[in-house]
Amino acid sequence: MTAPTSDKPNVLIVDDESAILETLRILLRNEGFEPHTAHGGRQALDTLGALRPDIVLTDIRMPSVGGVEVLAASRETDPDVPVILMTAQATLQSAMQAVNAGAFYYIQKPFGNDELIAILRRAAEHRRLRVENKSLKQEIRRRDRTSQDRAVGSSKTWLDILRLAETVAPTDSTVLLQGESGTGKEILARYIHELSGRVDGPFLSINCGALPESLLESELFGHVRGSFTGAVKDKTGLFTAAAHGTFFLDEIGETTPATQVKLLRALQHREVIPVGATDAVPVDARLIAATNRDLEDDIKTGRFRSDLYYRLNVIAIHLPPLRQRREDIPLLAEHFLQRSAQSQGQQAKRLLPETLAVLQEYQWPGNVRELENALERAVILTPGDRIGVDVLPERITERKSEPLITARQAANPTLEAVERAYITWVLQSVGGNKSRAAEVLGIDPSTLYRKLSRYGVEGDA
Repeated sequence: MTAPTSDKPNVLIVDDESAILETLRILLRNEGFEPHTAHGGRQALDTLGALRPDIVLTDIRMPSVGGVEVLAASRETDPDVPVILMTAQATLQSAMQAVNAGAFYYIQKPFGNDELIAILRRAAEHRRLRVENKSLKQEIRRRDRTSQDRAVGSSKTWLDILRLAETVAPTDSTVLLQGESGTGKEILARYIHELSGRVDGPFLSINCGALPESLLESELFGHVRGSFTGAVKDKTGLFTAAAHGTFFLDEIGETTPATQVKLLRALQHREVIPVGATDAVPVDARLIAATNRDLEDDIKTGRFRSDLYYRLNVIAIHLPPLRQRREDIPLLAEHFLQRSAQSQGQQAKRLLPETLAVLQEYQWPGNVRELENALERAVILTPGDRIGVDVLPERITERKSEPLITARQAANPTLEAVERAYITWVLQSVGGNKSRAAEVLGIDPSTLYRKLSRYGVEGDA
């Protein structure tokens, strides 16, 4: 059966008696509906996914698969679909059970044609209002978010990114966000979620570089009681908890090969196996992943699986560093100052022209996150309503002449050499403070410690 193309409300009629199906089909067609029939509950289950009906009209008592099972499957496919149950043996208890199970209406056979059509029209109007309400909520969320970080900016690069995000949001395609730390990858992931059909579901996220492998797998996939020391009860993994919503995996490039295998299975089969379990658990979450690494280079060195990369890289969005979209700095700065004022219940402070000029000249290794932190500090240290250069961090006001990669290094340095030089430079710019360096870099301190240990770089605690 193919999905309907008519604008009429399409109704899936389910019964195990062919005569009833044909009678109802003719009646509904004559009354302005688009009827489709399923002979029994088993055929209805096979039909729901492709048809996605506006209304389901089903008998309760059918062999093999009954109407209550059709009801459950219908609402699993589309929570907004109204389901009308028909029965020849109605009781108050069965009616209450049907309503409690989520039925829109419960009608007893034999019923009059006018009665049934009136119920179907109410169901169609209920469906229309639910769909319009959800669409309106999404539009309101979209408009509200224009005042947030994600929509702040007028550069062509940023506007192109937003348009691409808006295009892919209604789909369930996996998205891979790439860019330096602090460029707003999680912000964009939330933007995609809030413009998607999963907006009423949860948005859950995890930083894959912040946890050791054993704990990360438990957080991702869950575990069963007794599967390891300290597992005193079953735990639901985030993949499962994000059902009907979006799951955001940040720093996915920091995962181990063993974890990557399990992530690949989750994407391929839409199921996970909790730690210590033998049975798979189905999952229904849209996946958005992010990385500040070059995964193609990591594939060449064996750090990242190519099959997982191609599963993730369905829709790739690259977020440029702030230094490549300097024209957005004034708008971002104004936004952060306005938000700071609102949180403190004060009038927003303003940047002096020379202060803004300094901000636009700075390289911003920590990108938008570093700009936000610098302005938060400036607001606190400014007694008046005009922010001067003197309250900006020294790393921003000082002009450093030394290059990031010196002439003594190879003309074509490796990615690891560039990363080492970049981390060293950031660490030096914050006086060797590792916690502050991790904040500027936008990574977890434990991730920074591992990198420093590998590179043999020292710093203060």
